Amino acid sequence: MEHPKRFFREPFRYSNTELYLEGPLKYSELQAYAFHSDLTSFRPANQQKKALLEISELPEGRINVIRHEDMIVGYVTFVYPDPLERWSEGKMEDLIELGAIEIAPEYRAKGLGKELLRLSMKDEAMENYIIITTEYYWHWDLKGSGLDVWEYRKVMEKMMNAGGLTWFATDDPEISSHPANCLMARIGKNVNQSSIEAFDQLRFVNRFMY
Repeated sequence: MEHPKRFFREPFRYSNTELYLEGPLKYSELQAYAFHSDLTSFRPANQQKKALLEISELPEGRINVIRHEDMIVGYVTFVYPDPLERWSEGKMEDLIELGAIEIAPEYRAKGLGKELLRLSMKDEAMENYIIITTEYYWHWDLKGSGLDVWEYRKVMEKMMNAGGLTWFATDDPEISSHPANCLMARIGKNVNQSSIEAFDQLRFVNRFMY
């Protein structure tokens, strides 16, 4: 499967600062930017930048960012599911995962997450994919946000909805382990019926078990 990528850039006024939403970034572009030190939700910032650089070199990998001058202050990744995850078992070429979205705490306002996801879907190539995201409450910044798990879940759902992702049922054990966890997905308009059926089988592996 081909993975064409069209670059987009949009200015965004944040208080008295002009930010830019842009991507997908190439390895050289990503490498040239500094990386905000508070982007640590998944791993230390320098290690997370290294992980993003690796994703940018994958054929399907996409990194879209929020940039303040020459510093990345937020990002979202799109990549094939990890080979060890359930979602890779179908070996679907047209299923990719929104693997991570993170915004540095001082920039978490004004709907920047929503705007970044909206920009991510502007590329017509995104209509060729089923895009999934698995939301687990233990990844959420409950302490820093001051929200409880259900309030944070609502925030995440609204943000994902801005990118066209909606809730989908699943019997995945990890997602089912807590009621706040969820699977969300966006099925592109060019995705064929056989892929939709394959996705349904991945969502409900145990539906025919007794």
